[in-house]
Amino acid sequence: MQLKRRGLTSGGSPLILFMCQLIAALDVPLDLQQPPTITHQSPKDYIIDPRENIVIQCEAKGKPTPRFSWTRNGTHFDTDKDSRVMMKPNSGTLVIDISTGGKPDAYEGIYQCSARNEHGTAVSNNIVIRQSRSPLWSKEKLQPYIVQEGSSLVLPCRPPVGLPPPIIFWMDNYFQRLPQSNRVSQGLNGDLYFSNLKVEDTRSDYICYARFNHTQTIQQKQPISVKVLSMDAINETFAAFLNDTEFFGDSPVGERRPTFLVPTGQNSSKLVLRGEILKLECIAEGLPTPEIHWMKESGELPIKKTFYENFQKTLKIVAVTEADGGSYRCTAKNHLGLIHHTIKVTVKSAPHWINEPKNLILAPQETGILLCRANGNPKPSITWLMNGIPIENSPDDPSRNIGDDAIVFSDVQKDSSAVYQCNASNEYGYLLSNAFVNVLAVPPRILTASNHLYQVIISRPALLDCLTFGSPVPKVQWFKDNHASVLDGEPYIVHGNGSLEIHVAQKADSGKYTCVGINELGKAENVVHLEVKESVRIIAQPEYRVVQKAGTVVFECRVKHDPSLELTITWLKDENSLPEDERFVVGKDSLTITDVTEVDEGTYTCIANTSLDKDIARAELTVVAATPTPPIIYDYPDPPSDLELTDEHERSIQLTWTPGDDNNSPIEKFIIEYEDGLHDPDVWHNLTEVPGQKTTAHLKLSPFVWYSFRVISVNKVGRSQPSSPSRQYQTPGAAPDENPIIVKGAGSEPDNFVITWEPLTGIQSNGPGLQYKVSWRQKDVNEEFTTIKVANVSKYIVSATPTFVPYEFYVQTINDFGPGPEPLIHVGHSGEDLPMVAPTNVRVHVENSTLAEVHWDAVPAKSVRGILKGYKIYYWKERSLNKRKRRNTGKSSLMFDKNKTHGKLPGLEPFSHYVLNVRAVNGKGDGPPSPDQHFETPEGVPGAPAFLKVTDPTLDSLTLEWSPPVHRNGILTGYTLRYQAINNTHKLGPLLELVIPANETSWTLKNLNYSTRYKFYFHAQTSKGPGSSLTEEGVTIMDEAMASRQVDIATQGWFIGLMCAIALLILVLLIICFIKRNKGGKYPVKEKEDAHADPEIQPMKEDDGTFGEYSDTEDHKPLKGSRTPSNGTVKKEDSDDSLVDYGEGGEGQFNEDGSFIGQYSGKKEKETAEGNESSEAPSPVNAMNSFV
Repeated sequence: MQLKRRGLTSGGSPLILFMCQLIAALDVPLDLQQPPTITHQSPKDYIIDPRENIVIQCEAKGKPTPRFSWTRNGTHFDTDKDSRVMMKPNSGTLVIDISTGGKPDAYEGIYQCSARNEHGTAVSNNIVIRQSRSPLWSKEKLQPYIVQEGSSLVLPCRPPVGLPPPIIFWMDNYFQRLPQSNRVSQGLNGDLYFSNLKVEDTRSDYICYARFNHTQTIQQKQPISVKVLSMDAINETFAAFLNDTEFFGDSPVGERRPTFLVPTGQNSSKLVLRGEILKLECIAEGLPTPEIHWMKESGELPIKKTFYENFQKTLKIVAVTEADGGSYRCTAKNHLGLIHHTIKVTVKSAPHWINEPKNLILAPQETGILLCRANGNPKPSITWLMNGIPIENSPDDPSRNIGDDAIVFSDVQKDSSAVYQCNASNEYGYLLSNAFVNVLAVPPRILTASNHLYQVIISRPALLDCLTFGSPVPKVQWFKDNHASVLDGEPYIVHGNGSLEIHVAQKADSGKYTCVGINELGKAENVVHLEVKESVRIIAQPEYRVVQKAGTVVFECRVKHDPSLELTITWLKDENSLPEDERFVVGKDSLTITDVTEVDEGTYTCIANTSLDKDIARAELTVVAATPTPPIIYDYPDPPSDLELTDEHERSIQLTWTPGDDNNSPIEKFIIEYEDGLHDPDVWHNLTEVPGQKTTAHLKLSPFVWYSFRVISVNKVGRSQPSSPSRQYQTPGAAPDENPIIVKGAGSEPDNFVITWEPLTGIQSNGPGLQYKVSWRQKDVNEEFTTIKVANVSKYIVSATPTFVPYEFYVQTINDFGPGPEPLIHVGHSGEDLPMVAPTNVRVHVENSTLAEVHWDAVPAKSVRGILKGYKIYYWKERSLNKRKRRNTGKSSLMFDKNKTHGKLPGLEPFSHYVLNVRAVNGKGDGPPSPDQHFETPEGVPGAPAFLKVTDPTLDSLTLEWSPPVHRNGILTGYTLRYQAINNTHKLGPLLELVIPANETSWTLKNLNYSTRYKFYFHAQTSKGPGSSLTEEGVTIMDEAMASRQVDIATQGWFIGLMCAIALLILVLLIICFIKRNKGGKYPVKEKEDAHADPEIQPMKEDDGTFGEYSDTEDHKPLKGSRTPSNGTVKKEDSDDSLVDYGEGGEGQFNEDGSFIGQYSGKKEKETAEGNESSEAPSPVNAMNSFV
């Protein structure tokens, strides 16, 4: 900014110093001599991407143009000696090329740039170059966490130390962020904290990720497995060892008061720097989940700077100042109690400016001062440099007086120009500022644009700029119009930067203003203009309105404004734009709303705007229920009448009519239709529409038409009946006004050219004798058009044409009155023929077992005989290399773009012999094929075996049978069988593996455990690797000794007696039934049961009269000692028989503990699932067969 040097005397040194400080804010024009100024530099802490070239910025300005040099780690850095280092032209910016193998870490260090010319040297900050690093996670073996429900848990992350530090987050195997809550959350250190565990926290994919943004990489920790055991699960585990005795209670870890997981103890401390973000964290465990609350012990939390994160567990304060120091208390609370932790926050500060040195521009013999004042905690020390050298080592200057935080210059000379550096530093950082002293003798310059126009509103301030430069500092004076008197005193104020202010501008202040800058070396002046405008005012404001529903309301908004300014009026409803609704009509001075509804209630705002000011007025609208009125009957309008034709011309006529009754619904529009009695009688066509307020229409007509007109009225209900037709009006004929549209030309055969067009309608013909003049000629051949006239057609075929050559053609309309307008000339081609030549030099490159790439040379353009659509590859499998017999699988084809000479064939079958050829394709079809190319695909991995089944189970062996894969995809080298036992809790045992020769189709596994289920995984393999697996399960049978232990209930005396009693009762009943049947009668069990209420007969069912099933206390336990087959016979010496002999004659069934369940309960279950397929039921009769 510039200041006047008004009232300056020989004793005015303080004023001179003040003015010199202000002029420092103004840039010196670059055409004047000046020391260097650093304009751009890299940040102090510069972390580089090791994948990219290193660019260290250093830009400066000055005159003469500055020269640049660099130091690295305090010593001169010779950029010419390192071929990888380049300094940009006319710049100090370094570019270090590491793209060709350079090591980024070799260029780490502290860099400083110097920009110098004959007037001084400016230096940059110390730029610390460090390479960003994203190290891998250290390898570790993570043990699973098995934790009791309700306990707390901390999953450590411990990310690798990177530069800059990574961003931590937790996800699962599917890259979905793990849900967090006040119970489960991530700490500032990246660990995952569980205040208390639930069973649903069980999972095996807790994964910590570290994202290094600088290198755009993400590192992943090994997944962590957590299993949360409920008390039921723990009791079940111990019951197996403690004879079904509960070891724990049935509750999770009990409720408990909170304790802190982080931080530990009752007190901690935190150091933060001024201006940084303070984050304090408290994470507690407990059950129920504790809530966290924060307070500042020594005062209130700063409301506008305080934020809570991580479910209130993190307190964040931004833009920290010294006032944010003190003690902060976090409280964790649940209904069992609470706990506190106090964090003492200490705020330190890197240096920050109070007065940063500014450039000084002094005239010879003037006085000036450089101030350098900074604050910080601890208080920073101030050091001075001149041209990058400590000031104590620089040459003496008698005009310079050095203090702690200021340098005072007096009686300066031209050789006093230099660049001074001020360094303010403490243990937390430093500040470095360049400020030059430039001794110049320059006459005044006006930097403000000339003839600038200022516009202001009356009674408001006006500020006219006059920015000057000169040395000594120019004195600025203002003049108005052509007056010679200086503008000084009320109502004018001249500011220190030369601007003229008028506090309250009036119309009389409009005019031309001249500012003059003067110093002892000369003067300069500039002219600007001021216009004072009237303000915009709403002189008739909208008022509060109450209107009935379905009524109409008008808000007035009349505005007065300066006529030289453009006015814009905007209406708002509830501070938003008006609804897009035709009921809202904005007029010049009003807003009208028709058919008002409840939703129209609200505040309506009128805003009157000009480019300089605005005025605003508001009003409320209230909608009330409408007063009941008799219902109105709405109907279609009556048809118009009294049609009259006037103002008759060759191409136009005027039609008038009288509207019919609108039947309580206003007519919105009229539809005018016409009939062409000459070309299309009895058919009415739409001609035009006119608004409902009009009853006259000026109609445009076509020549050679016999017109009749009729009119139809339309309202909201619908359309009226048509009016009676008008009288007929005949227009005279004329030459056609248009030619056919949609004219096309193309060949349908190799030796023709077909020209087609859209024919004109009768009304378009304009007269009799309509014909089409069709003309054509071969393009680029020096010959005349061949012409033919046709009628009543829309196509003409030109025969005996060359194949696929371009033709120029057009179609022109002619009638008895003459030809139509000059037609457009179109271009088309005669017919295509099949391509003549096949692609040559066809090569096949097999990329893998299912993919091949085909290359070919393009066909010559002249051989295509049409538009080349592309190239088509036909290919087919001739045979599999596993089989000698040829088997053609049918041809496949793929089409490729005309610009391509190669293509890939995907989806091939491995280990097969293929044949292909290539053809060019045009619009006509395929050309001749290239010679067949033969190729073979290599081996691939095989498909899954055709089937796998388990047969012949014994006590300690199982036999597996299979069939080789349908798709072998190569030569089988063998089979791999992996298997493992499954215990009664469905847990898998160790996985065993067996390699089987390729020529085998069955295998018997021996030395297996009895009564054990095994799971098998089976796949074939070729030299390329294993194929898809089949899985199957099988069970070895039970040991005889164990079976006998399972059924020893049959040896009990009470059981034998009970069975004999039941058998005797059944035998008596059977005898009675037999006697009754021989007498010709029937034996109704129900009647018998009613007659003899004998408790011995209770096993019989009452619903169907059949014998009930016998059952002990558990329906699905077999009778002990019973080994009877389902057919009721007993085999002798059957202890070695297969268990298949039991039950329904199929495979035996086993329950989870390996016991056999297929004899009785299995049969009942099978009947439930499959219906009554068996003739026998598991009745007591069958059960007793073993005792008969």
